[in-house]
Amino acid sequence: MRGRMTALPPGARGYARPDVLVTTAWVQDHLQDPGLRILECDEDPLLYDAGHIPGACRVDWHEHLNDPIQRDYLDRERLQQLLRGFGVGQDTVVVLYGDQHNWWAAFAFWIFSLFGLSRLRLTQLKLLDGGRRLWEEEGRPLSVESPRFAVGDIVIGERNDRLIRAFRQDVLEHVFRRSPLVDVRSPAEFDGRRLHMPEYPNEGAVRGGRIPGARNIPWERSVDRATLTFKPAAELRAIYQEEHGLHPDADVVTYCRIGERSALTWFVLTYLLGFNRVRNYDGSWTEWGNSVRLPIER
Repeated sequence: MRGRMTALPPGARGYARPDVLVTTAWVQDHLQDPGLRILECDEDPLLYDAGHIPGACRVDWHEHLNDPIQRDYLDRERLQQLLRGFGVGQDTVVVLYGDQHNWWAAFAFWIFSLFGLSRLRLTQLKLLDGGRRLWEEEGRPLSVESPRFAVGDIVIGERNDRLIRAFRQDVLEHVFRRSPLVDVRSPAEFDGRRLHMPEYPNEGAVRGGRIPGARNIPWERSVDRATLTFKPAAELRAIYQEEHGLHPDADVVTYCRIGERSALTWFVLTYLLGFNRVRNYDGSWTEWGNSVRLPIER
């Protein structure tokens, strides 16, 4: 293995739900388990073809998770068909991972959770701590083979958009109530100098700025750069609770540009810190910054 600091095991970091994280070593040790399915979801879907964790299936966030016509996500039947095609059954453990420190893997985790997958069993849905980058840097095996599995028998519920998803009107009411909003974008996006992250095309909205009252807590503050894994709970509490005053019982809404970075922060607040009511505003700045007469701050 290549040299990089090794993080404490998830169970030793003080998380509210350490069971939703697995380590690279755990995944490698369980690659042959018939009850395990590994799903890779990347910003760049071509990465999968260049090499992926052996046995992993590709989830294309644009093609597989979105409705082909309107800006929304797939319905129950299409997600159930997708997962069954990957060989997922009622008792299958599903591990998600991807590039960009798991932005899109967390986004897929969040979408699956809209259908209750994270509640079917406590251990049903997991995220690979450190993602694709850590797996590669540690020199672990990669494959270019696309696996085939017998069709699974998972049965999922209807999509519930109210528990963990926020819509534009919800956010507007949040603004009027002065409830906590977490903008996880870069400071340059937050203050309106950019419409997208540095080193990306500056596109996606007519106006730059932020939703009034939002606190800027960039997503990357939750990641330990030395280990590529999530920071321990004490360090996360110091950021979200002590520095920014968020309370675990508060009604919190996260957002970014299109909802993938904020899904990662939703995961951190919900599963690592045990916040009780966190919703991801997936419309995010591309909707808010393009909407007529919605208030903004700079």
